[in-house]
Amino acid sequence: MREDFLHYLWRMKRLRLNDLHTTQGEPIQILEFGRYNTHAGPDFLEARIQIGDTQWAGNVEMHLQASEWLKHQHQKDKTYDNVILHVVLEEDQAILRNSGERIPCLELKKRIPPKLSKTYQKLQHNAHWIPCQHHFHVVNELTKNLWLDRLLVERLEQKTIYIGEQLERNTNNWEDTFYQILARNFGLKVNAEPFELVAINTPHNLFAKHKTNLFQIEALLFGQSGLLDDDFEEAYPTALKKEYLFLKGKYNLSPIKKESWRFMRMRPANFPTIRLAQFATLTYQSLHLFSKILEVKTLKDIEQLFEVQLSDYWLTHYVFDKETPDRKKSLGKNTIHLLVINTIAPFLFLYGSERGIEEFKDLALQLLESIPAEKNSIIRQWETLGMKPDSAYETQALLQLKNIYCASQRCLECAIGCSILK
Repeated sequence: MREDFLHYLWRMKRLRLNDLHTTQGEPIQILEFGRYNTHAGPDFLEARIQIGDTQWAGNVEMHLQASEWLKHQHQKDKTYDNVILHVVLEEDQAILRNSGERIPCLELKKRIPPKLSKTYQKLQHNAHWIPCQHHFHVVNELTKNLWLDRLLVERLEQKTIYIGEQLERNTNNWEDTFYQILARNFGLKVNAEPFELVAINTPHNLFAKHKTNLFQIEALLFGQSGLLDDDFEEAYPTALKKEYLFLKGKYNLSPIKKESWRFMRMRPANFPTIRLAQFATLTYQSLHLFSKILEVKTLKDIEQLFEVQLSDYWLTHYVFDKETPDRKKSLGKNTIHLLVINTIAPFLFLYGSERGIEEFKDLALQLLESIPAEKNSIIRQWETLGMKPDSAYETQALLQLKNIYCASQRCLECAIGCSILK
């Protein structure tokens, strides 16, 4: 059993609450159970409890074993001085205040409904893909749908944390921050770090000085990536390198190491060279891209905004100095949809939250509803359990459910888990 089960029982009042007594025999009457505290300090704040003839106002701390109070060093922490009741599964040791007074203790081991305890133990101790795999189907659809709505918002909020940190580093410059995070997601997972580093090392306002020249924008990005360090046989990369060396000296730029990039086990269409060329073209077409994102109304608007046609060299190349058959290398819809999921929707959600403009938060949700359901191993497993998502709105919520709740067995914090326990 874990301590969070005791928290659940207390929060939901799922205990046998008749004839309560402290372990020393004093009668207990719980007037207010307190406010659940998810931060540091006692587990429940602002409780009101009558013990004997005295009514107390203060905090409640919970442990499986009373001795955990000492193991956790609560006796040295002043935030625990106002604990009025120590609630434990078993009192294996009397706990005293610093004054020498014994802290009133309520023992729960005989007050937990056996059926509830058995169901909880089944959820916690199985090897299924999700803990409630054999119970999931009995939870009503309304409960599932409402919980998935909340999980989608939670996932967006988590994605905005990194954006917010980057925004603070950029002194609240939304355009610069969007440019950097977009670059990160252009690199996919495998090349996210070097792509973002190139963007950070190449100031966004630098492109404004070359906004009419795609060649110079490519020279800046490829040069900053370190991928122009070699000696080339073909004219185009040789010219890019020459142009970059001039711009590098002019603007005092520092490239990253070319060894930072990963090409192995990747589809050629996802090679960092192709991604950089696409990013350069997008930057050339839409310099102040975030301002344009704030004007979009539909997913189609974004798809049109992200239509890029690469320069002729890249029609016959995936890397420098190796010619291949002619092939278009525009951003596919799947790639654009991933950028919406991981960059655009979180940015719109954060911008709406920071500025108090609900329409941008709503737009973020609407965009996710417009994107077809993602296809990956986790979603395929959900489908075997009867979940048939129609959109990225639902698949993003299901990914949050599996990765954040099911994988960590946080059943007691999950609406589905709580419904099963009821």
